[in-house]
Amino acid sequence: MYIFLVAFAVPGAAAHAADCSAGPAASATANATSIETLAFAPFHRPEIGWATYAPHIAVTIGSACPFVSPGFAAALARWQAAHKLPATGVVDVESFAAMNGGWTLARPFVRATRDGACPEPPGPEALATVAPGESYGGKTIQLRRDALDAWRAMVTAARRAVPAATAKSDWLRIYSGFRAPIDDDLRCAIENNCSGVARATCSAHRTGTAIDAYVGHAPGLPPDSSDAANRRAMSRTAAYRWLVANARRFGFANYVFEPWHWEYVGPARAPGTRTTITRTTVTRTTSTRPPARGMTPE
Repeated sequence: MYIFLVAFAVPGAAAHAADCSAGPAASATANATSIETLAFAPFHRPEIGWATYAPHIAVTIGSACPFVSPGFAAALARWQAAHKLPATGVVDVESFAAMNGGWTLARPFVRATRDGACPEPPGPEALATVAPGESYGGKTIQLRRDALDAWRAMVTAARRAVPAATAKSDWLRIYSGFRAPIDDDLRCAIENNCSGVARATCSAHRTGTAIDAYVGHAPGLPPDSSDAANRRAMSRTAAYRWLVANARRFGFANYVFEPWHWEYVGPARAPGTRTTITRTTVTRTTSTRPPARGMTPE
């Protein structure tokens, strides 16, 4: 299941394809098990296995190899050593936590809300309306103008790079953008589930820079379901994997728990720049602690 190699998943992947058999075989075997069995709760919800996050892990460690290959384990061991972690070459809770710290802090919304503040929404003059052909299901959606321009540039590049994967009309269409705080407050009151995994009191969507887009779904589930099977199905799509590998070039970061959720973080990063990795705490099994404010974008 995990022996395939997606050449566009990591820049320069083709050049490293021949190295995938070189590395610690025992670590590769351990990864082949833990990808389906690792019990942890990185987003305050119990999960089993790290398959959903494998595309992000591969890009972070700079590996284009299959996730259970010796080459992937070797790349992970190098990354672990560089970040002063035990260089086992095995995806574990501590290594995932370190990576997740970097992914999380790549989102300006998280950095802005760490002290409990909630950003003000943009004024009407800063918003632009998504064209009908860009929205999912014909919804009327607004985004901050610069975020929409950057998204359009990224979608154009994605369709050019992986035409077969984005040929269907719904791929990468937007189904949620700017949401006025009053609308989120009303939904919180109606659904009575704010400050949990499903809803946040202070949503990234109030900034006009958060985008929920169609990147596939599992049979019988909607494209924004956080069901584990749904998120795993999305993580396997070529469109999503292209975004994981390339979105930073266009100024976007993913909330990795939700494959559909992308946030505009500013002008595209210069080539060679890297996100600082910061260690965070991840519970190995279950957790009853509510997520930090700003950690849940919905």
